Amino acid sequence: MYIEKYWGNYIGSTDDSLTLLEYLMDKKKTEISLSEIFTDIGLDKLNWNFRKTEPALGYTNQDGWEHPFYYAIDVVTDLAALMLECKINGDVSLMQLFYGKEGSAICISSTQEEKAAIIKVLVDFAENPLAYDLNEMVPDDDMRAMAQVCENLCRELCA
Repeated sequence: MYIEKYWGNYIGSTDDSLTLLEYLMDKKKTEISLSEIFTDIGLDKLNWNFRKTEPALGYTNQDGWEHPFYYAIDVVTDLAALMLECKINGDVSLMQLFYGKEGSAICISSTQEEKAAIIKVLVDFAENPLAYDLNEMVPDDDMRAMAQVCENLCRELCA
């Protein structure tokens, strides 16, 4: 999987990453739109400004359990990596990412406007990583390293 280039390298290695994968597996779909994801977990309420995670994000699974997302930028960078995998290979194996074995795959679809907005967020993060609330938990040097990874991801998503 191409995503392994990014997954686990500041992207895909957080509690939010696991929650996102659980959410996507819980949907039991082979294709899901970016707008549906944004609506389901509350990213749409942030109006494409992911520097601060307010209001709180989360989703309720099919069993009625609530699952929070702590940092919007973590979710967005994970989604960007998943979108890149879908762009390159048509879908992404959630089971491979979650458990390291083959299984269900999903394609994340997006409009050109949504893709452009994701790219704009990645550019903003790459240029201003310390402006994001994730910096409360992550040392400055790691934020800068993550920004470099996001810049590379952005370049590939644009290609």
